Amino acid sequence: MSQSETPVIELKNVNKHFGDLHVLQDVSLSVKKGEVVVIIGPSGSGKSTLCRTINRLETIDSGEILIEGEPVPQEGRKLAELRSRIGMVFQSFNLFAHMSILDNLTLAPVDVLKIPRKEAREEAMKLLERVGVADQAKKVPAQLSGGQQQRAAIARALAMHPKAMLFDEPTSALDPEMIGEVLSVMTELASEGMTMLIVTHEMNFARQVADRVIFMDGGKIIEENTPDAFFEHPASERAQNFLKTIRDH
Repeated sequence: MSQSETPVIELKNVNKHFGDLHVLQDVSLSVKKGEVVVIIGPSGSGKSTLCRTINRLETIDSGEILIEGEPVPQEGRKLAELRSRIGMVFQSFNLFAHMSILDNLTLAPVDVLKIPRKEAREEAMKLLERVGVADQAKKVPAQLSGGQQQRAAIARALAMHPKAMLFDEPTSALDPEMIGEVLSVMTELASEGMTMLIVTHEMNFARQVADRVIFMDGGKIIEENTPDAFFEHPASERAQNFLKTIRDH
């Protein structure tokens, strides 16, 4: 396999337990450079856990996770370096509450990537401009709406020049009118070729943006397909029932 064909993210037979609960069961998945993969499924199906194992926010019991062909390090500096290459956006924003939005964006580039502070601030302002919250740069997170905070969180992840972005239900804590503004930023990222793995409940977004949809249930990948094929002709009974439930709401 040539370097260009090496998946950016690859999981091989990954298993994870929380006590007696087998939350990931022999999960194998790969995401190629520039690909947008969306994971959907009922609550408790293992989607968020899968997302969190990739940069080792959750440890795995067995199997293997590779980033650009290299195993995810167990700890220490190598793990920190890997995390800096994989951007992560959570449902709860996770911005530092006591710091301005601008400082939230410049902290890691200066400390981890050793980018000069002036350069980091200039780039941070460009990123805030790109996600539409440049006018909020001097405020602390609590002064922003949920949608603005999440857009700032996306900009913060981008400030590290990530090879890929993980999104763990990035709109689930937002009011309906704020969901669109975050999804539009993500849609734009996808159109620019960012490698993305997205856990979401937003089915229209999945249909529009995904190259591949992965349906999980009970800790397993039940099926994966193109968005059109999956939403029009789900192969498994579980996916059919899941989609029917959503459509009936």
